[in-house]
Amino acid sequence: MANKFLELLKTREWLLADGATGTNLFEVGLQTGDAPELWNIEQPEKIYDLQKSFVDAGSDIILTNTFGGTRNRMKLHKAQDRVVEINAAAVKITKKVADNAGRPVVVAGSMGPTGDIFEPVGSLTREEGIAAFREQAFALAEAGADVLWLETISAPEELEAAVTACSETGLPIVTTLSFDTNGRTMMGLTPADFARRVKDLSPIPVAYGANCGVGASEMVTALQNMAMCAEDGDVLVSKSNCGIPEYVDGAIRYTGTPELMAEYARIAVDSGIKIVGGCCGTTANHVKHMREALDNHTRGPKPSLDEIVSRLGEISNGARAMNEAGPLGAKPAEPVTGGGRKRRGRDPKRKAADDGKFPGEV
Repeated sequence: MANKFLELLKTREWLLADGATGTNLFEVGLQTGDAPELWNIEQPEKIYDLQKSFVDAGSDIILTNTFGGTRNRMKLHKAQDRVVEINAAAVKITKKVADNAGRPVVVAGSMGPTGDIFEPVGSLTREEGIAAFREQAFALAEAGADVLWLETISAPEELEAAVTACSETGLPIVTTLSFDTNGRTMMGLTPADFARRVKDLSPIPVAYGANCGVGASEMVTALQNMAMCAEDGDVLVSKSNCGIPEYVDGAIRYTGTPELMAEYARIAVDSGIKIVGGCCGTTANHVKHMREALDNHTRGPKPSLDEIVSRLGEISNGARAMNEAGPLGAKPAEPVTGGGRKRRGRDPKRKAADDGKFPGEV
């Protein structure tokens, strides 16, 4: 049987993912410290309504409400023995939304980090990590997810364990890291590191990229850095937070307007990103503006850093330095006059990036 996600990747220039789950559920009653995943059973109608709002706004991919659905995370809510029940219930809701859409909509089984630190820094063993991800992955797969979507990972050890577990289901895998610490993940990985390491995973994910982070400008810069080290045919994913969180009148609010997220979507596609969506703070209204922007957009040249900053906002010094350094970690030497030395040629991937080429283009 053909896989819906893989078929859409073949036939579409871009795909629009959904927006935020947790921050939108807070707007309809979720309390700090609650487990959103338990709402798949306790308040399924609210999960359905949120996901339907994303589909109505134009999303092609909907993530299940299972980000914290491993045994490790659910034990914080004394629900570690309900992993299969909770994940299966989530897929059931999302499949109902997709089936009622009247067009192809992908059900992506969301899988976040375990919340534990892997050895040698922490105490979680690789085997324990694989077991936790395996339990969730099979629950999502057997309930009917189209793709397993690993997100907000920070450490290479956890990424490898998660991919190993997911591979046993036979479903396609997408994985995104969060580059939220001066252009790096919390555990120190750069976008270029990730683009190289992803090729060592078995199997290699169908698509990879970034999610969450600290805003649209930083996200696009991270993906441009990643694209410099990408290989032909790589599918890149960008799911940015909706601006920067601020504490306003006793609640967290995100600064990103629908207009800013529409601009982000256009810039993302121009930067060679095929799957675009939103993360924390992104509402259905933001997604609607993103869809309208992409439906009326013709892909243009890769924006420069100055263009990204002028259109989306400032970026961190770390992200800027990585972008300017190029895929080899250092810019090619400038011409030397009078000494008879020849200028070293640019790395072909750096040249392709500078010339506005994208993964898969010649």
